[in-house]
Amino acid sequence: MVVIGSGEDALKVGGETVMFRHEKTFVNGPGIGLLVTDAMSDGELQARLKRFKELEFERVGLRLKADIVAVKDVSGDCRTFAGAVEKVKQAGITNLVVMSDRSDVLKAGVQAVADCRPLIYAATDGNLEELGRLALEHNCPLAVKGNGLEEVAAMTARLTEMKIKDIVVDTGARKLNRAFQDHILMRRAALIDRFRPLGFPTIVFPCEMTDDPVQEALIASTFVPKYGGIIILSEVEGHNLFPLALQRMNIYTDPQRPMATTEGIYEINNPDENSPVLITCNFSLTYFIVSGEVESSRVPAWLLIKDTEGLSVLTAWAAGKFVADAIAPFVKKCGIEGKIKHRKLIIPGAAATISGELDEELKDWEIRIGPREAAHITPFLKNLASGKQ
Repeated sequence: MVVIGSGEDALKVGGETVMFRHEKTFVNGPGIGLLVTDAMSDGELQARLKRFKELEFERVGLRLKADIVAVKDVSGDCRTFAGAVEKVKQAGITNLVVMSDRSDVLKAGVQAVADCRPLIYAATDGNLEELGRLALEHNCPLAVKGNGLEEVAAMTARLTEMKIKDIVVDTGARKLNRAFQDHILMRRAALIDRFRPLGFPTIVFPCEMTDDPVQEALIASTFVPKYGGIIILSEVEGHNLFPLALQRMNIYTDPQRPMATTEGIYEINNPDENSPVLITCNFSLTYFIVSGEVESSRVPAWLLIKDTEGLSVLTAWAAGKFVADAIAPFVKKCGIEGKIKHRKLIIPGAAATISGELDEELKDWEIRIGPREAAHITPFLKNLASGKQ
């Protein structure tokens, strides 16, 4: 595993132990990055950095955002490049890639933000030892760029001999089919053949493979499941960031551990003793969708979350985890009876078949069947509050 940056938001890449997600789990999702250059005007640079920082989404309680900024040397001037790198740091972004073909320019950029542990990009066969010493001096990770896997493997082996462990690989491929093949061959060589010189995370540049932003996003999406370590884009916008970040979240969720919310009573919109009571399962996606719809209704409500081991309503019902003899003891013991005056419980419409059994188990309660779809919860609660339901 390679750590780029410092502090809580440092980017961790690599550390994978399986070829396929279903074998165990993938560990560290690829960092999604934005490319900027030292030739950009101050206004353009600041606008891009502002958008990079502000663009954030929430999904099932998780923050989805871009992770890293790559600063590319175009000017060839040490001072100009160092100034651009410093501006990115001053904007509050500390996960950085400093990029240049010139060792002296790279050195200036690294010295400007050495405390951030930037990724130095990139060592080649000609300057490997020089940049290796720079990485050791500042304790920074180092990227290597070669012309194919053989050259890359030879360079990483030399860096390992220099006691450098934090290495990121660019195989040099700028065609999708070649880059895709390289990533698969690297993972197979590292995990199946135990070939350590290729056992490092990668950096891939969809921004250098096409000028079409839609195609760029599609190329980037290829490397989310297929072993990309860092994915650098020419632009970070809602239309490309959200699907990529959502894809990353889905692929890098442990398939053996369903996402689950803690069992208990959740207060939404400051409920009181007369507020309605709803119940659902503890599958995280269900919880966040249902709670979001309840919140959108602006109707104060109590939401009971029953532990179903992370299963959805229908799956939990089929598995016997969201049935009357499991729900009734929970309702009695969770403490909701001490918070309300009424005894009315709204169950998911998808679990309507258990209403009769719940009537038997909860004799003091009136069991009401709620909407089958979460999208109908908001109008359902509004009608309930106005007395129309």
